[in-house]
Amino acid sequence: MYLALLVFFLQCSELYTQERVFTFNTVEIKVQPSVKVKNGAPMSIVCRADISKSTNFQLKHNFTIFKDGKLVFMTVSNKGDAQYEIPMARSSDTGEYECTVEAGGKTKSSNSLHVWVTGMTKPILTAEKKEVLEGEVVKLRCELPEEVPPLYFLFRKIKMNSTPKEKLVFEPYRNFSVVEFSVEEGDNILQFDCFGRRNVKLEFESSEYSNKTLVTVREPFIKPTLNAKPSSNITEGDRIQFECSTVVARMHDIEIILQKNRTILNSIVYKYVHEYSVRDEKLLKYSAVATLEDSGEYLCKVEQGRASKTTKLNVVVSELFPKPILAASMSKLDENKELTLSCSISGFRKANFSILRKNSNGDIWLKNSRNLTMRVNVNDTGSYICKAEVKGIVKESRPVRINVYAPVSKPTLSVVSGLPEVVLGKPLRLICRSVMGTPPITFTFYKGNNEVKKVVINDTYATFLDENIRPNDKRGYKCDARNNHSSGMKTSNILNVTVIVPIRNASLGSIPYGEVEDGSETAFLCSVKEGSWPIHFRIFRKTDRDVLLFEKSENADRVVWRKEAMSREDMGTYYCMASNRANVDVKSHPITISVILAAWQKGIIAAFVLISIAGAAALALWWFLCKKKKAKGPSMEMSGSALATNLTSEKLTRQHNDGDYYTGSSYIEDSENHMKSTDESNGPDLESAEVEYTEVEVSTLDPHRDSVENRHSRIQGHPDAT
Repeated sequence: MYLALLVFFLQCSELYTQERVFTFNTVEIKVQPSVKVKNGAPMSIVCRADISKSTNFQLKHNFTIFKDGKLVFMTVSNKGDAQYEIPMARSSDTGEYECTVEAGGKTKSSNSLHVWVTGMTKPILTAEKKEVLEGEVVKLRCELPEEVPPLYFLFRKIKMNSTPKEKLVFEPYRNFSVVEFSVEEGDNILQFDCFGRRNVKLEFESSEYSNKTLVTVREPFIKPTLNAKPSSNITEGDRIQFECSTVVARMHDIEIILQKNRTILNSIVYKYVHEYSVRDEKLLKYSAVATLEDSGEYLCKVEQGRASKTTKLNVVVSELFPKPILAASMSKLDENKELTLSCSISGFRKANFSILRKNSNGDIWLKNSRNLTMRVNVNDTGSYICKAEVKGIVKESRPVRINVYAPVSKPTLSVVSGLPEVVLGKPLRLICRSVMGTPPITFTFYKGNNEVKKVVINDTYATFLDENIRPNDKRGYKCDARNNHSSGMKTSNILNVTVIVPIRNASLGSIPYGEVEDGSETAFLCSVKEGSWPIHFRIFRKTDRDVLLFEKSENADRVVWRKEAMSREDMGTYYCMASNRANVDVKSHPITISVILAAWQKGIIAAFVLISIAGAAALALWWFLCKKKKAKGPSMEMSGSALATNLTSEKLTRQHNDGDYYTGSSYIEDSENHMKSTDESNGPDLESAEVEYTEVEVSTLDPHRDSVENRHSRIQGHPDAT
């Protein structure tokens, strides 16, 4: 019974499960009124699920809405949709929205939807101070309370009748920003504002401008005044005094500076001013004896922190007397000549004069006078000046250059490398030197009688490079030197230069050439096609290393080396090298020498060969004759063999019967005796057959020869057979 109930229950469950079948078709997300909503307007995010069911049954839906991946709304409903209400949309609501629906263990998500809340809230600007001093800074704070970073903030400093100054600040993590603006000279009443900006889908959206903030600027000190006493127009020699002053209010660390061009003439610093003094005047003084160089623009500057104010004054200093003029009797003169220097002032005679010589370590005083006469030497070369003093004003003349010349000595001309020679194809560098003489010196070079170079140099020597060297160039070189001395020009001796022609085309030959008899003499000839003498010749033989065989220097273009007795050890490759003072080794092409046998050596070898051939021929003839005799022997052997066989067979039979035994040697002996008797009647030709027969009969007896042997035995037993 229980089993039946269980089966019934399972069937009902299966039927119930089959009846509650559903599936998600789509999940959609929408924005009302649209995907682009104005800031402050209401906005609704609607999530709707489209589900197909097998029957009409209730299904609970879990709705979840995300913005930029973060959960913003969640609800449970029996309906197929849910709505997320935003009463006042803000720019922070801009983003990517997505909804997810879960029902009956199944989940499905919608596509993402971008919502853009256009417009930004108005920023709020505040200033740390409403009143500042010049040189201080204004600290501002701009805030977008309802916006979400990252944000850009643009601050503006607005001054009357000028272009606003702007500062852009990026804030990645906060919705406000703080900046500072410096207060400069001339700033009175300043206005500041700001606005915000954000980036949405690669597009920038800006807020409206904030409220305007007003900042009042006060001067820490007034613009300074600069005066010159007795006047800004003054004559040199008079004393001039400058006064630079300003009025400060409740300030400290005030600095006053007086400068001309970039040079600071005087300065003063006031460390502290009592804060309750309303106005306090501060003064800087500077005085000096006026000179022409004091004419120009002067600047009085007052500074405190970042604040700075300036005043300018132009001063004109009139000339008391012109600069003196120094005149010389001559500017170029020979040593031991007399020089006169005179100093004068145009239209002015009452002055204190002095004459000096310029020196890097300080001017050298010569005389307190307007005139100076002296006998000069080379060391007096230099620049001279004169100074004039009136009422404490000292003026200096322009320098006058005096050159004292010593005469040049006779120049010497030589080759820079040392020896008076040059290799053809290479340049020749000459040096012309004059040991004595005051520069500048004019050096002139000559090749033959032709001038090839002229140079003025501040030294005692000059060089000349001749790149046009020819093989048969025999023209001599010379040079002359001269300076501003009245003695004139000096000329060197003529220099003859040897032109060295480099070695060209070395060659090596031999007599005889190629093959040389052993023990004979060989002459090697090394020659060059071109080259200056003397020429250094060397002959080498190549082995595992190059062996020097001969070396000699000759005033000729060839050299002969005789090798008296050549041997087989002298076989090999030979070459020669030639060089001269051009220091270039020229190598010939190699030649190969083979050492062969001499004539008498060849005769001995030929005789030995002929004797060997004759001996071989004799041996061959002997062998032929022996072979011929062998060809005649077989007929005799056959007849003798049959007879001997019969005799032997009969003898053996008889002996066997009698019980006697004969060895093979006895048999051979009998046979030989028998043959001897037969051969004696046949002559000498049978002797050879006898030898052959003996050789044949040593072999084992053949049974087929019994009949012959029996017959031989019968003959042997015959009385006539003996």
